Amino acid sequence: MRNFDVIVVGAGPAGLLAAGRAAELGNKVLILEKMEQAGRKLLITGKGRCNVTNDAAIADFITKVRPKGRFLRNAFSQYYSGDIIELLQKYGLELTLERGGRYFPTGNKSADVLQALLAWVNELKVEIRCNHRVEKLIVENGTIQGLQANGKPFMAKHIILATGGKSYPATGSNGDGYELARQVGHTLEKARPALVPVETEGPVAKKLQGLNLKNVKAVVWVNDKKCGEDFGEMLFTHFGLSGPIILTLSRFIVDELQKKNKVEITVDLKPALDEQKLDKRLIRDLNEHGKKKISNIFRFWLPSKMVPVFIDLLGLDPEKECHQVSSKERKQIRYLLKNLSFKINNYRPFKEAIITAGGIPTNEISPKTMESKLVKGLYFAGELIDLDAETGGYNLQIAYSTGWVAGNSCLKAEK
Repeated sequence: MRNFDVIVVGAGPAGLLAAGRAAELGNKVLILEKMEQAGRKLLITGKGRCNVTNDAAIADFITKVRPKGRFLRNAFSQYYSGDIIELLQKYGLELTLERGGRYFPTGNKSADVLQALLAWVNELKVEIRCNHRVEKLIVENGTIQGLQANGKPFMAKHIILATGGKSYPATGSNGDGYELARQVGHTLEKARPALVPVETEGPVAKKLQGLNLKNVKAVVWVNDKKCGEDFGEMLFTHFGLSGPIILTLSRFIVDELQKKNKVEITVDLKPALDEQKLDKRLIRDLNEHGKKKISNIFRFWLPSKMVPVFIDLLGLDPEKECHQVSSKERKQIRYLLKNLSFKINNYRPFKEAIITAGGIPTNEISPKTMESKLVKGLYFAGELIDLDAETGGYNLQIAYSTGWVAGNSCLKAEK
């Protein structure tokens, strides 16, 4: 029989923060990780750079979280971005503040973040056992007694589930934690991909594959009604659309597609110009270059890769001279520059999603302690909880804060 004060299931950022804080309180702490090494998913975040956190104020941060960001107010008051920055700096990690309030390791290596967190928990003598898959929780009279992993019992009065969601399952987050929680009476909000690229109908996106657009506005339309928009960068792929603003809007898109609703995205390529100003710009350029072919003048308005695709969509003769463009054709050009439309017919799978939406409902968890309201001594942290946020370091901060609070709630039992 293996006895510990606290057992943490999962060695990602939430699990490491939970284990480290519980150990600081004097607990004998064990982390069980089913993969062969800790922090596999952390290593690939931010394309290997790791967007550590964001410097947004708590009130602003909460608006970035769905479905119930207010659940995090208490956790953020206990442990927030300044605290994780201080911890990482203590263990030698330098951080750089970039646009959008995003903090990255100065060396641009997510491995440096993981190394700092592991140095912390190792110094606190937290035991980490990899290649240990938890099969079930041991509960008696509504109170945690321990768990079973690799067919063997491990006993503890406090167990923290920090197993992640279902995104990037190759890193180990394949939904195991949901099943463990369900076995002891918890319900689940259906898990679905969030911050995920989307698939589009037709050949346009594929023709533009690899093109990255900056400073554009994307709007989501559901059954012809506007339901969300974002401004920034997007990327065309062989299957459809990706990039920061598309990933953020995918939260609406996934849910609406699952309801079998019609979903479209329109892209405003000239958001700084209203219809009137854009029309004046088109008239000026067409008049100044009247003898030039329309295909040449389009290069003033669009990236070169878009020009032939745009002309094809408009049905224009690329050899047509600018002075021959009619007012009706100019109106069509103006409309397409402001409303490049894509019908969305699907979204990419969990293996391409940055985060998972759904999970353990927040109304089954105490916001002050992260303890289950159904099973005494059971705690939740990180992506397993039904909370997901935009890109920008927000999701990792949720993991740190909920992990730290869960660990902080594991008061060492009196001898």
